[in-house]
Amino acid sequence: MGRVEFGGIVKEVCLAYVPETQVGDYVLVHVGFAISKIDEAEAREIFSYIEQIEQLGELQDTEPPLATAGPPGLGAVT
Repeated sequence: MGRVEFGGIVKEVCLAYVPETQVGDYVLVHVGFAISKIDEAEAREIFSYIEQIEQLGELQDTEPPLATAGPPGLGAVT
């Protein structure tokens, strides 16, 4: 198990599928499991896409429908 930060929120995540992961690495997380290690350049690119999506959401006049499950998240191991 390890701690992963998602935009300021720290969660306990299972690192069993990425045993080579170390503090400071970026991982792709789905339902509490880190499923892939991501290099820093790819992480920055993904964060840029997320920021663009958030900006587009702010432009919409209506609220998006509620979702029961979200997409995988990307976080840094702390």
